[in-house]
Amino acid sequence: MIIQVKNLKKEYGKVKAVRGINFSVEEGEVFGILGPNGAGKTTTLEMMEGLREVTSGSIKIDGIDVRQNPDDVKEIIGVQLQSSAFFEHLSLTELLKVFRDLYSTRRDPRDLLKEVGLSKKAKAQVKELSGGQKQRFSIAAALVNDPTVLFLDEPTTGLDPQARRNLWELVQQIKAKGKTIILTTHYMDEAELLCDRIAIMDNGKIIALDTPQNLIDELLKRGFKKKMPTNKANLEDVFIDLTGKAIRD
Repeated sequence: MIIQVKNLKKEYGKVKAVRGINFSVEEGEVFGILGPNGAGKTTTLEMMEGLREVTSGSIKIDGIDVRQNPDDVKEIIGVQLQSSAFFEHLSLTELLKVFRDLYSTRRDPRDLLKEVGLSKKAKAQVKELSGGQKQRFSIAAALVNDPTVLFLDEPTTGLDPQARRNLWELVQQIKAKGKTIILTTHYMDEAELLCDRIAIMDNGKIIALDTPQNLIDELLKRGFKKKMPTNKANLEDVFIDLTGKAIRD
C-alpha cells in the first residue's frame, strides 16, 4: 500500500471534523473520497498533504510519516492549486518554472503543457484562460515535481461538458503512467467512471468503502429500486453527441 491512514482525527475544540478514520490506497489506484459538504473530505486531504495539523492518528505516504516528515512528503506529492494561487502577470511557462524550482525533481514545462493540451498557451497568462484551461494548468503545476501521489480536489466543478470529459481523459492518462490519484468530487458519474475504489464520508466518519460496482451491488441487494426509469444515455451524452467532444478553448 502506498498510503496508510490509521485512526486519523481532527478536532477544533469541541468540533470533531474527522473522527478516527482508517483506509489504505494501493499504488496506481484512483481513490475517491466522497461526501456531502462538511463531511470532512477537504480536511482529510489537507492533513494528508501536510497542510493541516493532525490532532491524532497517523498518515504514511510511500513509507514517509506525514506528521514527522511533512517536507519529505511534499517532495513526492502533487497538489492541485486553485487559479487564484498563481501570479497573474507571469506566463504559463514562467509559472511552471517558478514551481519547478521549489523541488529537487523537476519536469520540463514544455512537456507538462503538452501533456495537459496547453502547448499553444505557453506564453499566455492564467487570467486569459478558460475555466477548463485553468483546471488543466493547475494539474500541470501539480505535476512539476513528477509526484508519486497526485491530489485532485473537485477538479471539474463549474466546467462545461466538453471540458469535464476532457479532464476525465487527462486523469485516466495520468493514472496510466503509474501515478496514484486521490480524488474528491460531488459528481457521482465522475467517481463511478474514474475511481477504482471509493470512501464515502459523513459527519467525519467513513461510512462505506469499496469499488463503485460493489457499492451499487450492495444497494441493490437491499432491495433498492429507482423511482425513475434508467436510460442507456443521458442528456449530457446527447449534448456531447450533437456539439462534439472537442473542448472549446
